[in-house]
Amino acid sequence: MAAVVSFRWQKCLTIRITRFRWSLGRQPAARLVARVLCVKSFEVQMNLALFDFDGTITTRDTYTKFVFSSTKLARLVIGACLLSPAIILHKARLLSAPKVRPLISRVAFMGVSEKQLDASAERFVSGYLSSVIRSDMLQKIAEHKENGDHVVIVSASISPYLKIWCKRHEVDLICSELEVRNGRFTGAYLNGDCSNERKVERIKERIDLSLYSEIFAYGDSEEDYPMLNLANTSFYRGELFEVASVD
Repeated sequence: MAAVVSFRWQKCLTIRITRFRWSLGRQPAARLVARVLCVKSFEVQMNLALFDFDGTITTRDTYTKFVFSSTKLARLVIGACLLSPAIILHKARLLSAPKVRPLISRVAFMGVSEKQLDASAERFVSGYLSSVIRSDMLQKIAEHKENGDHVVIVSASISPYLKIWCKRHEVDLICSELEVRNGRFTGAYLNGDCSNERKVERIKERIDLSLYSEIFAYGDSEEDYPMLNLANTSFYRGELFEVASVD
């Protein structure tokens, strides 16, 4: 019984330290304190679990659905006209999704009030989003959390609705963040489209990987390959991912 209580206490403290470390971000002193507490005090290191969102946790793309559900018809029509060349090039595989998404976001959200889009995001998460979440992936997230692992969603999709979903499920978030000025979205991304190599860059900016004994990663597209390669154990569309299979 004493061993069980000790383990639970250590796991609880480890989780609290992780949240403390995450909230203080990249401050050198905070990282040093976290390292000492997590490693020196009782030598319990937790694992890190990185999850892509669209197509991994969900059954389909949610970014496009959110754009259509939160944007007025007139703006959609104008946007379709302005962006038709880029969309055609994307359909022809001549322009990548990471190049197209920022263009769409700028047209869709430029000048929209933060309060208005946040309200749309709340409705989107409570309605449509809940219908496309994979139950098996929710279970996988729950298993990682039960083990005391630090769970982070790493997605190219945008912050307004992802931050709500992640808060409800008590997981951390790294994603494409929309810029806000004077209470309105500019339509620009703060740190670019969070895909491909930028996923790894953002992970390393936000997380001290040396504090984790093992890293797990879950993805479903080529945009996730760099993140999958970062991990010790990776899963691609539910199957064990072999690093050697990707050039």
